Amino acid sequence: MTTTEIEALIRDGMPGSRVEVIDEVGDGNHFRAVVVSPGFAGKGRVERHQMVYAALKGAMADRIHALSIQTYTPEEGERA
Repeated sequence: MTTTEIEALIRDGMPGSRVEVIDEVGDGNHFRAVVVSPGFAGKGRVERHQMVYAALKGAMADRIHALSIQTYTPEEGERA
């Protein structure tokens, strides 16, 4: 998968979110995603990550080898 494809899946599954995905080592297998979503308000880290995984619609099972996820509410994103 490409960074663009991963970003699109997350944006489609989490409307209103800002998403940036980086191919960390340039191999198309190890990615880092930064997701800023109002939907994260009041949620813990595990719940936020579950929301991102759900948006990826199973791509983690066979198309993405490794994904590091950073999640923020819009207010947290301003401080990060």
